[in-house]
Amino acid sequence: MREGLLIILPLIALTSLCDTINQLFLKSAVDSLTFAPPFNIIKIFKFIFQLLVKPRLWLGFVFSVISLCIWLVVLSKAELNFAFSADSMHYIFIALASRFVLKEKVTSLRWLGTGLIVVGIVLISLS
Repeated sequence: MREGLLIILPLIALTSLCDTINQLFLKSAVDSLTFAPPFNIIKIFKFIFQLLVKPRLWLGFVFSVISLCIWLVVLSKAELNFAFSADSMHYIFIALASRFVLKEKVTSLRWLGTGLIVVGIVLISLS
């Protein structure tokens, strides 16, 4: 496992990056629409139809498929326990993308939690 670590970790990071890009496209697609109460079946179907014609939604799906393909390669080369734990990198990428791409407020407590995830990934990588 040690010798493959230099291959596995970048692949896991790439999977997490693709997942993050996927989430950014999905969030962008959903945010471009309005969906306000009162909710009824017609409004729900109208919202879904409007969402399905958004190219950003489909780009998100493309990145999701790319992520899945890379993840399957990772699973073929690494132990599931290690790979799934290291895949927590997407929490880091999401926090960074939320702050710098979406301009969302990320609290100090959330940054602390993200830092603890980094520590956990390092500990898992060393084991």
